[in-house]
Amino acid sequence: MNGHASGNGHANGFLTHKVVENGTVTSNGKHHKINNIPEEPLKWFFRFLTLDNKVTGADQDWLYTEEPHTGRRKEILDKHPEIKSLMGPDPYIVLPVTISVISQIFFCWIIQDVSWLTLFVMAYCVGGVFNHSLGSAVHEIGHNLAFGHGKRAWMNRVLSLWVNLPLGVPMAITYKKYHADHHRYLGEENQDVDIPTRLESWLFKHPITKMIWLICHPVIHSLRPFYKSPKPLLGWEMINIVTQASFDLLIFKFFGIKAVIYMVLGTVLGLGLHPLAGHFISEHYLFTEGQATHSYYGPLNFILYNVGYHNEHHDFPYIPYNKLPEVKRLAPEYYDNLPYHTSWIKVVWDFIFDANMGPHAHGVGYKTDEAHAKST
Repeated sequence: MNGHASGNGHANGFLTHKVVENGTVTSNGKHHKINNIPEEPLKWFFRFLTLDNKVTGADQDWLYTEEPHTGRRKEILDKHPEIKSLMGPDPYIVLPVTISVISQIFFCWIIQDVSWLTLFVMAYCVGGVFNHSLGSAVHEIGHNLAFGHGKRAWMNRVLSLWVNLPLGVPMAITYKKYHADHHRYLGEENQDVDIPTRLESWLFKHPITKMIWLICHPVIHSLRPFYKSPKPLLGWEMINIVTQASFDLLIFKFFGIKAVIYMVLGTVLGLGLHPLAGHFISEHYLFTEGQATHSYYGPLNFILYNVGYHNEHHDFPYIPYNKLPEVKRLAPEYYDNLPYHTSWIKVVWDFIFDANMGPHAHGVGYKTDEAHAKST
């Protein structure tokens, strides 16, 4: 198997079972019926194909009918209306993110006179962890899950600017703008800017080139939206740029150039070839045939604001991070039967060394029913 979940699931770092379209789960060669999950409302969730499939297929065979979590959300709420009580903001996220921001400023002071090698190690092992955690907080706050919608929505933007500061580069507002489309159009090749371009899928298929892609991923990921789905510059984005530039200048004035490099390098390394960056790969790449989204249930969720509960998050994007495990507990029949990741390090390893994995293995769209019937 060597890292790719197919007929019997994934044996290393993955639960060894696979959901198939007829409503059964194959687990270590045995078949079990999935309770209370009709086939039709969840059809699109189990019908994703890879970007490579789409590139090599006929365009007329493809369609985009709905975001794949829409049917799941409706059905889960019909059966578990109590989940609605979990929805709403969690302003207490201000506390952990503020501790992280202040800690990073403290490390800027610590590293101002260290050697360049020590700076690199610190940026990878410390700055990369803090900045990736803060990046996950930006994701959480981008859903207005700190102060909610309505009149206080602007407070989410202000908090995201604060959280953005140690990352060294302005990204919070732009990320929010494009991430909304990721949820609204999950799997639509052009609107979902998380999907690699066809050029990426062609260029980065060898283990060495895939490592290069992972190293460059922060830059590629930040530039891809402007190519695939450009949007007008927002006023809040200008505020983000000015605020970040001012903070960087202050850090330079008080702590020197190494402190600024530490912040930026921590972002580049932490979001690149880094154990925590396995979540970028684990979420929507097709480790399990057809399954649109995978969750990760492991200890690193504590650092990244439960971003590993990714099925739960896409099913209910207005439930804050600290309540996502409760979603899984309340509706186990919709989550316990899905294959999931147990190791982001294993995800990165498989992405690099499994020929079936790479940028070309990202889930994208669906075939028409007729084309799907022919292919199966």
